[in-house]
Amino acid sequence: MGEHEEISTAKEAADHELVLAFGRLQGAANRLEYILGRKIEQESGISHLMYEVLLILARAGGPGLSMRTISQEQVLTTGGATRLVDRMEAAALVERVTDPADRRGRLVRLTPLGEDSAVRISRLHVENVKRYLLEPLPAAHRERFAEDLRILSHSARDSLPLLP
Repeated sequence: MGEHEEISTAKEAADHELVLAFGRLQGAANRLEYILGRKIEQESGISHLMYEVLLILARAGGPGLSMRTISQEQVLTTGGATRLVDRMEAAALVERVTDPADRRGRLVRLTPLGEDSAVRISRLHVENVKRYLLEPLPAAHRERFAEDLRILSHSARDSLPLLP
């Protein structure tokens, strides 16, 4: 894995070990997103994206989060986050409340149904993650793999520009 390896043909590009490694990562992530997202939808009736927002709000706790923060966490436009939260509000999973720090601002927080849904779906999701993400790996590698994913996720997040 030399720093300045010369790639002079399309075949060399396609066969480069780092290009292949990233392609495998992306392929695995896309397939797992599809498999696990479908499981969430089949088992709970909500989309994987809605579930992710439930988790973001659960992690934040307190009075809730702004639409801007939700959109940045999910790499959505503010309009996309607003439409998603509208659907979640219609399903009684979240509610919009006045920001106690800024009476003009609005925050989004979990409702009791949203809290219960996050717990119920997470119990199912944990079992599916074990089955599809961890069980295929050797037992001795699982903990290190999870830590490496955390490092990659944080590094990628920190490299993203802030959304307007």
